[in-house]
Amino acid sequence: MALEITDKDFEEVVLKSDKPVLVDFWAAWCGPCRMVGPIIDEISKDYDGKAVVGKVDVDTNQEFAAKYGVRNIPTVLLFKDGELVNRQVGVASKDTYTDAIDSAM
Repeated sequence: MALEITDKDFEEVVLKSDKPVLVDFWAAWCGPCRMVGPIIDEISKDYDGKAVVGKVDVDTNQEFAAKYGVRNIPTVLLFKDGELVNRQVGVASKDTYTDAIDSAM
């Protein structure tokens, strides 16, 4: 299961991580987000111990969504060493996300 990330712990979990971090910005009412959710959960199992995989609910956590210009959801961002290195807006295949993580490792 993907890690629930909030505005309070975003900096610690995402920006200070020594592993690549995949973050799914989503909302419960968003249909396409519900399609991406199971893919993100699957990736979190596949990359357990190798990468951090988490989700940010934009309805309750807007600070970092705004900071990184998330205007459409789902938006999946990849961070490495605290820097944004990849952005995927909309629904994509599992391979799209895993290829991004692999290239950041």
